[in-house]
Amino acid sequence: MSPAMWKWTCLVSHLLLSTTVSPLGRQQPLHSKRPFITFTGDQAEGNFNHLVVDERTGHIYLGAVNRIYKLSSDLKVLVTHQTGPDEDNPKCYPPRIVQTCNEPLTPTNNINKMLLIDYKENRLIACGSLYQGICKLLRLDDLFKLGEPFHKKEHYLSGVNESGSVFGVIVSYSNMDDKLFIATAVDGKPEYFPTISSRKLTKNSEADGMFAYVFHDEFVASMIKIPSDTFTIIPDFDIYYIYGFSSGNFVYFLTLQPEMISPPGSTTKEQVYTSKLVRLCKEDTAFNSYVEVPIGCEKNGVEYRLLQAAYLSKAGAILARSLDVGPEDDILFTVFSKGQKRKMKSLDESALCIFVLKKINDRIKDRLQSCYRGEGTLDLAWLKVKDIPCSSALLTIDDNFCGLDMNAPLGVSSMVRGLPIFTEDGDRMTSVIAYVYKNHSLAFVGTKSGKLKKVRCNVVLQFRFSCSCGDLECCIGCEHSLMVRYLFRG
Repeated sequence: MSPAMWKWTCLVSHLLLSTTVSPLGRQQPLHSKRPFITFTGDQAEGNFNHLVVDERTGHIYLGAVNRIYKLSSDLKVLVTHQTGPDEDNPKCYPPRIVQTCNEPLTPTNNINKMLLIDYKENRLIACGSLYQGICKLLRLDDLFKLGEPFHKKEHYLSGVNESGSVFGVIVSYSNMDDKLFIATAVDGKPEYFPTISSRKLTKNSEADGMFAYVFHDEFVASMIKIPSDTFTIIPDFDIYYIYGFSSGNFVYFLTLQPEMISPPGSTTKEQVYTSKLVRLCKEDTAFNSYVEVPIGCEKNGVEYRLLQAAYLSKAGAILARSLDVGPEDDILFTVFSKGQKRKMKSLDESALCIFVLKKINDRIKDRLQSCYRGEGTLDLAWLKVKDIPCSSALLTIDDNFCGLDMNAPLGVSSMVRGLPIFTEDGDRMTSVIAYVYKNHSLAFVGTKSGKLKKVRCNVVLQFRFSCSCGDLECCIGCEHSLMVRYLFRG
């Protein structure tokens, strides 16, 4: 999301509540003079990095540079917690708070890289860029520091100094400690950081085992590391995690990955980026269930393959009928930009696409079944298993199959295509959230220039979207387009 967009990110929760859908399905316009509440924070410290909302209280937690904010639902500051700056050097590993570092130390900002609410233990997990990515555990009520583990290598989650480099998913249990699945770019340091792992979330925030791997012995651990040989083929290889969530028995991450391909008619290879969904079983301590599948969408012959953002929602009754699914089925809303060749400077052409999660899982199940029939190879180039043949085994693979110590990890070669519901050619879409309101499936999309677009995707086969937005106007996508004035500026 662009810096300009973050100036009004806190408006989103109010925008969600500011328009209503009438029983006839027509949108009710906002009052043109209604003011919107804003929060800008300390401008000197830079941008906000992450935002989470407590579903029980409506309190908002903002992860910013050098600071964590707790806001009321009307954006009043309730309490703040300072996280930086401090003396550091990104080359210090282990960090200088563990042992003396010979690198020159300078005042360094602490960029918030991950912000999660641990509802079970009533605490906030705030991970930053200082000291190789250590985390603070803060009490939700007053942001009092409950713990800050830093003395073991498992406590350093990521050395990448970017706010969007880490994604975490909490898996909660009623009778045991929770798990934290962590996915991170490694920035050329695979010996220090696994790209994906599952960690213990102990009840005691100061426990020695906080963030320890769920399982670890001499041969197997709850992690996957990028092999060092991969960097000899693609020197700047990394896996960039865009979004993560849990559903049913699985944890999912959506990623961007570089790979080398041969264009049609060419004998030389070139580097492109491929968007992939990664799936793991929640209970898989050895990561034998690791599967990844390429995703993208296409409209009118234009390929949209560079994932920008994603959000998991429900179908809702009206959209569900069009997709032939249930109203409570999971729908993945995604934003892609055009092409595959640019990551840092994506093209402005972009598309909002939806995926039915069950259909992705069906594709994964088909691939697992064919591999266990001995068909094809494991097909994961970056893990150096692309050409390893699948092994045949007589067993039943159902929807919840979690893998064995064979035929793993596994790649799906054929891309799962999403359904494009809206495209934008001039102002690239960069973020998305979605929810169901009175059976209508609504998506809010943020753009590179800081504008907000609202799309109602009900009858996919009959939609008439016209969402060219000005600074103060946003079109509603529906069968009868209505102009609604939102009082915000990018």
